[in-house]
Amino acid sequence: MHSKTIAQLISGLRNKEFSSVELTQHFLDRIAAHDDRYNSFITLTGDIALTQAQVADQRLAAGDAPALCGVPIAHKDIFCTKGVRTSCASKMLDNFIAPYDATIVENYQQAGAVMLGKTNMDEFAMGSSNETSYYGPVKNPWNTNCVPGGSSGGSAAAVAALLAPGATASDTGGSIRQPAALCGLTGIKPTYGRVSRYGMIAFASSLDQAGVLTRSAEDAAIMLNTMASFDAKDSTCVDQPLEDYTQGLAASLNGLTIGIPDEYFGEGLNPKTAEAVQAAIKTYQSLGATIKPISLPHTHLAVPAYYVIAPAECSANLSRFDGVRYGHRCEDPKDLADLYKRSRGEGFGNEVKRRILVGAYALSAGYYDAYYNKAQQVRRLIKQDFVEAFADVDVILGPTAPNPAFEFGAKGGDPVAMYLEDIYTIATNLAGLPGLSIPCGLIDGKPIGLQLIGNYFAEGKLLNVAHQFQQATDFHQQTAPATA
Repeated sequence: MHSKTIAQLISGLRNKEFSSVELTQHFLDRIAAHDDRYNSFITLTGDIALTQAQVADQRLAAGDAPALCGVPIAHKDIFCTKGVRTSCASKMLDNFIAPYDATIVENYQQAGAVMLGKTNMDEFAMGSSNETSYYGPVKNPWNTNCVPGGSSGGSAAAVAALLAPGATASDTGGSIRQPAALCGLTGIKPTYGRVSRYGMIAFASSLDQAGVLTRSAEDAAIMLNTMASFDAKDSTCVDQPLEDYTQGLAASLNGLTIGIPDEYFGEGLNPKTAEAVQAAIKTYQSLGATIKPISLPHTHLAVPAYYVIAPAECSANLSRFDGVRYGHRCEDPKDLADLYKRSRGEGFGNEVKRRILVGAYALSAGYYDAYYNKAQQVRRLIKQDFVEAFADVDVILGPTAPNPAFEFGAKGGDPVAMYLEDIYTIATNLAGLPGLSIPCGLIDGKPIGLQLIGNYFAEGKLLNVAHQFQQATDFHQQTAPATA
């Protein structure tokens, strides 16, 4: 059962090939047997899952169940789950039991999806390799000596290891798409505001967006149908008409214009990655798409702008974790200042501290205009590049990440080298655009990803373009060698 896609599991449940309880128990058994190798889960919710599965079976028997009813999924540990630890992979929140559900968690519960547990991640979603987690690094199922990407590495590893058919994730600068590329999955970050952020623990509020990691574009469409909704509790959520993302998957690509940015194929791109992406471009041409060179001239400024804006917002958001209201509190503080200093010093890891310091500096008196305000001006230029490009093309195509998965510790001593792994994904977050990654090949047995970027609220078109590629290729059907 674990080798089936979500679409196949939905069919199997409705055809009574297996029950949700049997399916859920099967995945719980797989997690128990195999996750020691990957460390993809922080918290398992077996009892909750089996109870939800029993309810799902009753709804399925009644014949009025939503599409995802009875299907087990995993949630990234950044989403609040009532009565279940929500740690954000940090010592700071190791003892935090959320008193409410995030909106997307509610959406999946109402749809009858079964929660297997909470997945590992980079601490407070800060990282590109899943090496910053308080609970230890997550290992890539394709090569356990390598990182799975981050920050949603636990969700990616769980799906790639066939421990869950799909998982929720979040993307601030590439944290869905980059692990999707490194683990051979389909991952979509919707338009900013398409999915509610209520109950998602904030890293950078103007950049964070929830999405999904699955094995195919069809599965991503099914999950996004449940996840996407307008939410009055989230002031950044856009009241935009919803669509059924599965309806347009089969549409022909004849007449589609795909833009290829010159800036995505320059220095720093692995030649083998470039070769695989060029092969994918030829596949799209054979499917009827027109290829058009374009320019995104401010691409080289995306990383520096992001690493001013994101840490600035992070320093503001994480100021609430002070050892007083909730979260980690140091032992026997001498006074209030000691309580603050030691609670935060003990509770946060090095990468989180680094970003808090950078952000506090960028927002400080005398530096706000020179750094934060200037970065926001650059952000506007990056957005304008995309606006102009989408006047001529329907979709933008390029690599997701410059390289396949790297070994643990390879970039730990050089934060800038780590940050550059997100060079192709960050701009979409700065602009608020939807982005999607699909597998397009292997380098030395490790997956690489193809990134598709769409115009605002064009998730349906992105999924259609991805699905058609997957109908013509079998990269998305390849699984990690050790997942049988």
